[in-house]
Amino acid sequence: MIPKDLTIPNKLPIGAGWAEPAGYEDVLFPYDGSLVGQAPIGDADLARSALDSAVAVTDEVAAIPSRVRHDLLTSVHRMVQEHSDALEELLILETGKPRRDCHTEVQRALLTCLLSAQEALRIHGETVPLDLLPSGDGLFGFYSRFPIGVVVGIAGFNYPFLLAMHKIAPAIAAGCPVICKPAPQAPLATLWLVDLVRRVADDLGVTPALCQLVTGGADVGEVLTTDSRVGAVSFTGSAAVGHAIARAAAPRKVLLELGSNTALIVASDADLSAAADAIVSGGYYASGQACISVQRVIVEAPVYDEMVNLVQERAEKVVVGDPREPATQVSTLIDDTATRRVQEWVAEAINDGAAVVTGGASDRLVPTVLEHPPLQDLIWREEVFGPVVAMRKVDDLDSAWKLANDSRYGLHASVWTSSLRTAFLAFQNLKVGGVVVNQVPGFRSDAMPYGGVKDSGIGREGPRYAIEELTVTKMAVINL
Repeated sequence: MIPKDLTIPNKLPIGAGWAEPAGYEDVLFPYDGSLVGQAPIGDADLARSALDSAVAVTDEVAAIPSRVRHDLLTSVHRMVQEHSDALEELLILETGKPRRDCHTEVQRALLTCLLSAQEALRIHGETVPLDLLPSGDGLFGFYSRFPIGVVVGIAGFNYPFLLAMHKIAPAIAAGCPVICKPAPQAPLATLWLVDLVRRVADDLGVTPALCQLVTGGADVGEVLTTDSRVGAVSFTGSAAVGHAIARAAAPRKVLLELGSNTALIVASDADLSAAADAIVSGGYYASGQACISVQRVIVEAPVYDEMVNLVQERAEKVVVGDPREPATQVSTLIDDTATRRVQEWVAEAINDGAAVVTGGASDRLVPTVLEHPPLQDLIWREEVFGPVVAMRKVDDLDSAWKLANDSRYGLHASVWTSSLRTAFLAFQNLKVGGVVVNQVPGFRSDAMPYGGVKDSGIGREGPRYAIEELTVTKMAVINL
């Protein structure tokens, strides 16, 4: 079922060549369970081999001229663009995400690659005044940025191609060798990308070992994240796994882009129709499997009932079905385990007193809207990662800020209002990594710093900001 335009390697890209895998694993289409293809599977020994190879070429990769790093990523961008239609098809099959979401994924990956290529030409330091004390008179100071070393990039299953590009492109732009570990459920598009990067590198006279990939389970992840020779680990996925990686990797640098239970706040002066559109599109895109999908909707009392009606009307029109169909908005989750978990959380909330606006607990996962689930229930306090939205009424905006902040997460939040003052109050009061006003909180620009606070992670993505994270400053003081 792999698109004919794409050739997926059956070995693992380790070192400058290819390694025989420890075995193979079927990749299944989540929608109907049919076989997409087979992926080569790595093990701990292959992970150690990849680390040895990355360490061996660290100085060589750091010395690649910025213009060559730019040219490499520009060529990758062009070739991904040429294969974008086929990549969308492959992502639909690997992830089960609707076609529209896979199209967005490829387009964002293209932008990330292009921006990283441009930023490769803009890595610089600055001069620093040293005569702030008399002892500094006559001294000249400056600093420059240098690659941090080997980068390990571990990506989640929901946007595998984009997340891999988030790891690979900034690492190469920064002059770092990178080892990518894709999610076991969706490794094929990433394997194609790594192969492409290595072929382009080889054409430019650069060692293919600058970009490697190892698939596998927890044993592979443990090897990659605990080796003292690693400069930085960049992980996108669940909070529980991210926190474990941070502990295991210490004291090496760790960049974590983790989960959330995103709040969308509707003020009484908001455009309610537009807000309802945002709640439904933001709650159900990628079938709800996005770290910044709308999960908690907090509405001021005067407009609450109308808001519930508007959301219900739109949610019941959401098209559920085959992700290959252009009209489909919600399809299947990544696997049966994920589906059962979401169903159990919904059933728990209903059993505890949440009112069902639409959807609810059933044999088939459907777009669901609940009212006033208990604050301690999983559906409110944890990341649902499915097509479920929960709504609550508050008396005023101060209560809204407080309720939104009453979470261990803090990735993105959204506020809908016609008041500039309210918009700035949201920016000041919401304890999150990003506040979006009158737009879906799932909207993000890959040109901006992206990341969270609290249990939603540490560090920032976006090419410019990721490159800063993957470089270290070295200062120079010269006595003139």
